Amino acid sequence: MELSRFLHLSTNIIAPFTLRCAAELKISDCIDAYDRQAIPLKELARAIPIAPEKEPMLGQVMRLLVQQGVFAQSEEGYMLTPVSELMLSQGSDMGAFICFATEPDNCNTLSQMGNWFRSSGAGTLYQMKHEGKSPWETTKENKEFGNLFNEAMACHSRKLMKDVVASCPQLFDGLKSLVDVGGGTGTTVKVIAKTFPELRCTVFDLPHVISNALKSELFNAMGGNMFEKIPAANAIMLKQILHDWPDDDCIKILERCREAISPLEVGGKVIIVELTIDLETHDPMATETTLCFDIDMVAVFGSKERSRQEWHNVFQAAGFVNYKVHTVGIYSIYELYP
Repeated sequence: MELSRFLHLSTNIIAPFTLRCAAELKISDCIDAYDRQAIPLKELARAIPIAPEKEPMLGQVMRLLVQQGVFAQSEEGYMLTPVSELMLSQGSDMGAFICFATEPDNCNTLSQMGNWFRSSGAGTLYQMKHEGKSPWETTKENKEFGNLFNEAMACHSRKLMKDVVASCPQLFDGLKSLVDVGGGTGTTVKVIAKTFPELRCTVFDLPHVISNALKSELFNAMGGNMFEKIPAANAIMLKQILHDWPDDDCIKILERCREAISPLEVGGKVIIVELTIDLETHDPMATETTLCFDIDMVAVFGSKERSRQEWHNVFQAAGFVNYKVHTVGIYSIYELYP
């Protein structure tokens, strides 16, 4: 039993690369184009297309993906599931996310974790592997890597925010203005603005990031530094921003948010979307996913995902005593009031 568990943990790294293969071959699109009927292996191989001699290996890849619930299979062939629908080009197109997660440089960085623990110094694992550079410097200097990062964050934001808006529309009711801090290329506010057209939305990020923001009549874009000053608005949104930073920096960011938001009487608040570590949940997959993200934060940013108590401590230190918590999937939505 112990050996079986160890082998499972050791070989499970193959799974994300198989998922990446499905994304790169656009298998979901091929099945969808088959009028959502079950597509036989031979027809799938022809639709991709791949060389006939590789058809049996494609079958082996599909067998693993079916076992994992990515695709379904009947006697007639393969079908989409809610998971594989996330990789449809005309849907969430989450293929970019798995491609970034399995990007060779990211994998090589994580492979050096043992060496990083043995090394001295305060730098992160990412900095050790990249000659002292932060991931922000890499995305700025390496355009290809930066574009891949932006695409991954955009497809993830698109799906997550659709779920948030559908599950918690009250977050945005009555607001007249919202600033998305660290909003990247504008995917998050675009989803919000489409649902709440009366809401004036602004993306706020570093100048070189804003230069790549989606051009849209739905929102404005402003460049700046969130540690210095955040544009004034009824509400400030921080979606998966604080987990990149240690507690002291999170407190500084939230203090700038307090300075920027309107009084409570006119809807002033900070909306935070983050994972929350819950070791007592009855969903082991959710716990494992959150803990894996936690290790990624350690390796890349020297930060962490936080428990409910750790979030509470950060909020209080920044002067936010009153807040509400909502749950959407594995994410927590915190509403902080001035």
